[in-house]
Amino acid sequence: MAHHEIGRFETPNGSKYLQQLCKHFAHKIAVTYDAEQGTAALPMGPAQLRADPEGLTIEIEADSAEGLPRARAIIDDHLARFAFREDFTTMNWQPAA
Repeated sequence: MAHHEIGRFETPNGSKYLQQLCKHFAHKIAVTYDAEQGTAALPMGPAQLRADPEGLTIEIEADSAEGLPRARAIIDDHLARFAFREDFTTMNWQPAA
């Protein structure tokens, strides 16, 4: 059974961060993206990224409940590096409906 969570970061720079994350991840994993959406094949399961004028939304999927915290940490740690000017700490993560 797959486990899902959705994270949201309210920012006017959602597209910029989506592209930075995907470009960075593409050095190690399979990634497809454009300015508004992307998919990253994280080791624990896929991440779907979507940018809109108000922010960035990322849905993560993991094969096990243990994979979700790891996926959250990967996303949050990388975003913290890219969004440091906005004092980013973590996305607002919620269980997916």
